[in-house]
Amino acid sequence: MDEQVKKAALRMIPYGLYVLTSADGRGQVAAATVNWVTQTSFKPPLVVVGVKVDSGAHDLIKDTRHFALNVLGKGQQGQAFAFFKPAELDGATICGEPFVTGDTGSPLLANAAAWLDCRLVHVYEQGDHSVFVGEVVNAGLKQVPDGRPDDVTLTLKDLGDKVFYGG
Repeated sequence: MDEQVKKAALRMIPYGLYVLTSADGRGQVAAATVNWVTQTSFKPPLVVVGVKVDSGAHDLIKDTRHFALNVLGKGQQGQAFAFFKPAELDGATICGEPFVTGDTGSPLLANAAAWLDCRLVHVYEQGDHSVFVGEVVNAGLKQVPDGRPDDVTLTLKDLGDKVFYGG
């Protein structure tokens, strides 16, 4: 297989940007920008997210059995970049972003365009990322979008011509 062709083909998959969060209720928190996310079922409402095995979020989510996906909106490039580094909890903020605690115990970012609070129902461990399947137990919107809801979502290409993931 031609490595450059494979990389280019995989980078053609469009990605939205999300901040994956979890917390153990004892001061340990994880928050990371992720983009391997999709809905997999209507009933029950299930989503999947690819989580890097060596990330701080991976083991915390496996231990707590919950996570939240905070959907970033257009114009929130700064928030995406803020969560490229390890999470810093300071009172009611993570990496400088205010949050509230969701039903599962996961942090919900106050400025996110939307959030999905999820209970972990399955983990598929294979390769350098695990696939976490979460049942959506609650959801919220900062405001109801005009037009197509997916037009509001910040995408990987919105971060610039030199920011890629995958391949």
